[in-house]
Amino acid sequence: MDPTAAARADIAAAHANDPEHEDGRPAEQVYAERMEQWVERVRPDPSPALRLAALCQHLERWTLARSEFPQDRAGYLRWRTTLYRRQADRARELLLGAGIDPATADRVAALVAKQDLKADPESQALEDAACLVFLAHEVGAFAASKADYPREKWLDILRKTWRKMSPRGHELALALPLDPALRALLDEALA
Repeated sequence: MDPTAAARADIAAAHANDPEHEDGRPAEQVYAERMEQWVERVRPDPSPALRLAALCQHLERWTLARSEFPQDRAGYLRWRTTLYRRQADRARELLLGAGIDPATADRVAALVAKQDLKADPESQALEDAACLVFLAHEVGAFAASKADYPREKWLDILRKTWRKMSPRGHELALALPLDPALRALLDEALA
């Protein structure tokens, strides 16, 4: 098996351990597939490293629970940063084990760790894909789980999501067939 196919198989095997399921499949595998599809739309000819990074975006995310950190903004940021580093290290480990060359494995790890966001076009493409997955597939369930959030909090979430995205990400987001209530909220957030 060539190294890329072996790496993809090893990443899929790691995703298979996700205790959460969506449509009868490990939720992390569903997420990885969506990430790769969106990366292809953001950058029609993604590099092999960017494709692998898309698959590793939430690699073994379930192994570090948000509840292990303080439930304030600082705790959230520390959890997220710790998670990025852990996912990057795990991605590098899986890729090297599959025979991917060290330079590519390091590049994937840097993308997964969100290094040079905004300055690195591939890092930005990965961030765009993550935001598009959120808007296209996750915001409804997230809203249901946060029904106590006031309108202003939702506007803030949408504004922060929008600020993370590039003009290409904005273009793709505006073309999404969003629920009318979400579309109205997004329009208000962008006004």
